[in-house]
Amino acid sequence: MKLSIITINFNNATGLYKTIESVIKQTSNDIEYILIDGGSTDGSVEVIKAFEDKISYWISEPDNGIYQAMNKGIKAAKGDYCQFLNSGDCLVQEDVTERMLYRMPETSVLIGNMLKILPSGKCIIDNGISNKQPTFFTFYRGTLNHSSAYIRRSLFEKYGYYDESLKIVSDWKWYLIAIGLHNEEVVYKDINVSLFDMNGISNSSKEFLNTERRLVLEAIVPSNILVDYDRYGTGIIQMNRIKNYTATKLLFEFVERTIFYIEKIKSLF
Repeated sequence: MKLSIITINFNNATGLYKTIESVIKQTSNDIEYILIDGGSTDGSVEVIKAFEDKISYWISEPDNGIYQAMNKGIKAAKGDYCQFLNSGDCLVQEDVTERMLYRMPETSVLIGNMLKILPSGKCIIDNGISNKQPTFFTFYRGTLNHSSAYIRRSLFEKYGYYDESLKIVSDWKWYLIAIGLHNEEVVYKDINVSLFDMNGISNSSKEFLNTERRLVLEAIVPSNILVDYDRYGTGIIQMNRIKNYTATKLLFEFVERTIFYIEKIKSLF
């Protein structure tokens, strides 16, 4: 089995129905579907049972949060790669998995595009890394999309499972360690993979998300490295933006050289 699609759910029967439908309609035969429910009482279990013959493995029992549920899914998975498609999210087309797996490179993480539907109804295509290998700075200021990523399952044995003590940034922490600090390869395919539910917990708790991220950074990144990223991170982003345009790049170079010569002259006196 090449891919294990894992859905986490708790009391979201309506969203779960939409997610299941998008998975079971996939044209690929090289996938299994795993569903971990946290002991829902809203009819979610009845939805699962209605599609039981299409689900490779499912369980409904209380858990300690989404990351414990995801870890349960990983441990039940048999595929070479895992994709996490939580209830409310869905795959955008019936052949998207088949196209992602077609001539799939042997990489640590394969990632496609994630579509975001804003409250206004506007659709944004988020291509994440856009064919660039992520660096530590990628995760210092951002992350990779989760629902459009295929993660090699053996990496969870290598770097550990998701940190269950965290509420909403454990997937980011895992990326930070595996890719940001250990340079695991990421390959991008320009394929629209998933439609993300913008009402998810990580999108509605920005302040708490930033607090958790900071705690993780301070725990795993040496302070002498982190202080430089804190000091120069905004400048790096500004510089990258300046270099995107020839006129601003040339203007910046002129200003920088002018300052250099002024400082050199001052040092002579």
